[in-house]
Amino acid sequence: MSNYYRRMKMYFLNYRTRILVAFASILLVILSIWGMMSLESYYRNITLATMPLQMLMVAMNAIIFVYMYLTVMRDGFAKMDKKMIKAADVSVRFSDVIGIDEAKEEAWEVVQLIKDHAKLKQIGGKILRGILMVGPPGCGKTYLAKAIATEAGLPFLSMSASEFVEIFVGVGASRVRKLFKKARSLAYGFGGCVVFIDELDAMGRNRVFNQFGGGSETNSTQNQLLVEMDGLQGREENVIIIGATNAQEEVLDPALLRPGRFDRKVYIMRPNLDGREKLFQYYLGKVKHDPSIDVGHLARKAVGKSPAEIENIVKESALIATRNGKDIVSYKEITEAIERIELGVKNKIKMQDSEKRMTAYHEAGHLVTLYLLHPTDDVFKASIIPRKSSLGVVHHQPREEYFSHDRDKLLADIKVAIAGYVAEKLIKGVTTTGVTADFTNAMKVAHFMIWKLGMGVSGYIGDYTAIPENELSETLKSKLNDDTNQILRECMKNVEQLLTNEKPIFERFAHELLVRQELEYDEIEAIFAEYGKANPRAFGTKAATQEPNGKK
Repeated sequence: MSNYYRRMKMYFLNYRTRILVAFASILLVILSIWGMMSLESYYRNITLATMPLQMLMVAMNAIIFVYMYLTVMRDGFAKMDKKMIKAADVSVRFSDVIGIDEAKEEAWEVVQLIKDHAKLKQIGGKILRGILMVGPPGCGKTYLAKAIATEAGLPFLSMSASEFVEIFVGVGASRVRKLFKKARSLAYGFGGCVVFIDELDAMGRNRVFNQFGGGSETNSTQNQLLVEMDGLQGREENVIIIGATNAQEEVLDPALLRPGRFDRKVYIMRPNLDGREKLFQYYLGKVKHDPSIDVGHLARKAVGKSPAEIENIVKESALIATRNGKDIVSYKEITEAIERIELGVKNKIKMQDSEKRMTAYHEAGHLVTLYLLHPTDDVFKASIIPRKSSLGVVHHQPREEYFSHDRDKLLADIKVAIAGYVAEKLIKGVTTTGVTADFTNAMKVAHFMIWKLGMGVSGYIGDYTAIPENELSETLKSKLNDDTNQILRECMKNVEQLLTNEKPIFERFAHELLVRQELEYDEIEAIFAEYGKANPRAFGTKAATQEPNGKK
């Protein structure tokens, strides 16, 4: 009965203006009918004849008055119409959140704190108020926030931080006040409320303080958010604010992260191998698919993919199967979906035979070097079918996530990048413009190794990119650039030796690409097996530490 009374009171407080207007309107209609009945027939007819014109004039006056009232006197530009979503309508359970188990564990603790806040208060603890979710896009931050609201059984309000940012100073702050007023009202009626603010960095970046008033609108909006979150501390209403951002924590203003505001942080990372397997199983379960699909192989092929990207892959594969007139999704459609998303749509252009031959040798150089020298990446596909702006591609991925890279891996990246250049030069003596992107990638890695990681032979240690370039001596810059070029030359020499020693395999892959145009992972493995070359990554060996002749 108490909860029913509180909700009725909450409803009246939220809609009291509408209730009073409706009551007054009904009363005026009754009084008008009673007054008309007391008039003589002649005056009654005159009144009825002029009534439509009077109603039209009244309506026009009312519209003009309401418009002026909202825009001038009641912050009409700051209007915020956010409806409450009941927990039952959100209906996202923790069992539906897949692939981010560590974040789920932290979020479950949050749910328990929300549910057991009475017990928490008994021992003198404070109710959790602010939670910040940090992680890459598409990893389930919004989904996890909905799961928290569902499991806690609380109403859910969702907004993007960009909705608070306007050109007019004070509008964003007004919207923040209205949001928290609504949240407190729902918390009063339902025992709690979850407010989710997505892309928090749009309004929560480090504030700018200068004499010219730069960023004053963003500052006022953020200041109001800070005040409102402080105001929650002394209230009984259980309002939980969940913020989400793809940016680094350093981007956010320190005042937002201090204790009492967004002091509980949940870090959401991309799913690991087991998480990706579960995600593929979950999303494949929503479409008709071939039961023989190796989900583990798909998970290894999707290293670094977010849950949203894996969902997109399965959806795209279903579209491809439909276009091809198939009833189920097979491994072929999923592979094509990954290629379509990552590599682009195949271009139907006709290349000259000489150009196609050079492209085949270029990609064969990448393929052989990658397979035999790279310590972490596997070749999943090689193609000489044009896509996007490239005439061919070697699609490769690491077998599992790596969060730091050693010198061997970085050198292998350079060798793979320049292998197309080396292959073209070995076959024809000259190179094509197809090496442009490869050189860009190789130069970036080599520059990174020397200028930031201290991996040059000259012994210079430190991150020289942190120093303004005009403060570095010309001698120092020349030495660093020489070290960069030396790495490129040594890598090119190693690749030349490799492709010369493995010329039969190199020629074989170029021929196969010319005939088939595309080679899949299993076909590539089979050809290397014919020449007695086992996959070095399958046995945990570091191929990149080996010289092409097999010596260290």
